[in-house]
Amino acid sequence: MSTSQNKDNFFLKLAFQQAEINLGSTSLNPSVGCVVVKNDTIISSGRTSFNGRPHAEAIALKKKKIHGSNIYITLEPCSHFGKTPPCVNNIINKKIHKVIFSINDIDSRSKNLAFSKFKKAKINVKKFILKNYAKKFYKSYFLQFSKETPFIDAKLATSKDYLSINKKKKWITNDSSRKVGNFLRSKYDCILSTSKTINIDNSLLDCRIEGLEQKSPAVIIVDRFFKIKKNLKIFKNKSREIFIFTQTNNRLKEKFFNKIGVNIIKLKKSNNLKKDVSDVYFFLKQLGFNRILIESGIKYMNEVLKQNLIKNFYLFKSSINLKKEGKNNTNSHLIRKLKITYKNKVKINLYDDSLYRIQL
Repeated sequence: MSTSQNKDNFFLKLAFQQAEINLGSTSLNPSVGCVVVKNDTIISSGRTSFNGRPHAEAIALKKKKIHGSNIYITLEPCSHFGKTPPCVNNIINKKIHKVIFSINDIDSRSKNLAFSKFKKAKINVKKFILKNYAKKFYKSYFLQFSKETPFIDAKLATSKDYLSINKKKKWITNDSSRKVGNFLRSKYDCILSTSKTINIDNSLLDCRIEGLEQKSPAVIIVDRFFKIKKNLKIFKNKSREIFIFTQTNNRLKEKFFNKIGVNIIKLKKSNNLKKDVSDVYFFLKQLGFNRILIESGIKYMNEVLKQNLIKNFYLFKSSINLKKEGKNNTNSHLIRKLKITYKNKVKINLYDDSLYRIQL
């Protein structure tokens, strides 16, 4: 690999680190990162802002005396006028010397347009650096423009013997695992759980890490028979969007939840669990949710695994065998069948716990 190629890879990786910070928090816009380089030194950087605006390039290009620099961008910059002017025009006006980006945008308003516009403006362009990495990074964004279900990951905590409920304590895993779990939530725009799980755990499903509180995702509650309790802690936070998907009519409950700002989504009554599950995800895609994290009990998790809907499965595993002190509400055979090996282990210190990431 040439020195120039090494340099491009290095700076573009730094741009992806910028994009990673707000992944899951940029609404329908992709999370883009960029760095501006002059004389092999970074002089500015940017990332797509919370909720999608301003764009990464607009932030990075605010710096004065930026002409003659090179700009490294994780995704093809936009060429269309929307709520903000095109980033391509901004780059041209700033007299940037060279543009290096990783992959073309999939939005038809911008796709494949930047290259020709830069060439016309006599700006050097280099594209498709770290293209395969970019394909994985932008998988959830690209799925917006397909007929497939949105990007879905799942996480579960179990004991060493694959039990998800501790009869004597609230938690299965330790404090370090829970902090990493909180951080993981910040990478998604919604968390999906079931009324049964939330009723039992009285869980908040938020990001309880200093500095990430505003990244607590929206909450989706799957509740076919409208059994969610009214006095749960999750309903105390008025700043988060909460959606309840149900097939059951209950006017009093609907009135109560509407009054406190909870959205009720009515689904058609059905005895087909497989269809019920998939319908929810297509509905979420219509609502603009692109990155979904499932945190539920094993029963619901089994159904999602059966349908091959999950992209990445995160298993937080304790070193303790609970035996008679633990239980599951259903068989955990599908979880056990996942290829959980040393190769899947995430290199992170959770003391006595372990974290596995299984790509499905």
